[in-house]
Amino acid sequence: IIEDPNINWEDFKNKTFFITGATGLIGNLIVNTLLYLNKIKGLDIKIIALVRNKEKTNRLYEKQISEGLNIEFIYADIQKDIDYNGTIDYIIHSASQTSSKEFVENPTGTINIILNGTKNMLELARKTNTKEFIFLSTMEVYGRPTTDDKINEMHSTNLNTTSVRDCYPIAKYMAENLCVCYANQYNFDSKILRLTQTFGPGVKYNDGRVFAEFARCAIENRDIILHTAGETKRNYLYTADAVRAIFTVLLKGNKNEIYNAANEETYCSILEMAQLVANECTNKSIAVKIEAEDNLEQYGYAPTLKMNLDTSKLQSLNWKPNTSLENMYKKLIKTMR
Repeated sequence: IIEDPNINWEDFKNKTFFITGATGLIGNLIVNTLLYLNKIKGLDIKIIALVRNKEKTNRLYEKQISEGLNIEFIYADIQKDIDYNGTIDYIIHSASQTSSKEFVENPTGTINIILNGTKNMLELARKTNTKEFIFLSTMEVYGRPTTDDKINEMHSTNLNTTSVRDCYPIAKYMAENLCVCYANQYNFDSKILRLTQTFGPGVKYNDGRVFAEFARCAIENRDIILHTAGETKRNYLYTADAVRAIFTVLLKGNKNEIYNAANEETYCSILEMAQLVANECTNKSIAVKIEAEDNLEQYGYAPTLKMNLDTSKLQSLNWKPNTSLENMYKKLIKTMR
């Protein structure tokens, strides 16, 4: 990450970052990148990490805590007011509900985490005169596109307010507007990234998402069983490429702008991705089988869609993804093993 020549890391010297979701996949990598910048480049960046689970935090950051690195943990519920009396230069808000099953089983909780959590972080930005606020949103705000046409940031949406499963993208959509309104009213910069499905080292072995199940099948030498025809198509993004995108937008993005973040070359169907894993990551020792079931939305499955994100706006800031879907899987499988 820090070898990216298009990011002027010196701009972060002596700055303070406030990171939410610091025990999550992307938040953890952001924190470790900043700590590594301190170690390699001596930038003396201060990191404040908002976390909820002390046991998980101690496990993830055991080495960093024991070495007394320049990081402070605040243990709090993001749905409640956050008190911090120091100076903050950058807030990166990555905390969110990510379980599709929870979207269906606890939709009001999903909405509250997104909207109340974002509002509380924006209030913190207002009270501390924060310079830049980054909100991590989702490709799901575009709803359910049905063609392979490219989707840019001004693309319309067909989200369904009567669908329980849509609680997640609708809340994210509202939170985006909340960021823009706060930034305009209280005079700070707000920037939004709409991430495609992102994965890499650090994904839990028991992660419930489909990409993790494919990796487990490769590791355990099990056939991949699809419960749909696997027709949904989308892009993917490697975690390190996502973090580079976040820092690029932080330094080069325009106020109140939205940026799609994805590797356009990874665009494929679920079935095609399963076949890639079976053929390229297991020496063809497993097969892909379809055992379709009905009414999968009750388990959090999103309806069939085609999410072909256009990332030209992000790439105009001199960002580009470095990791192919095949290499994303090979790195993920290696660490999950």
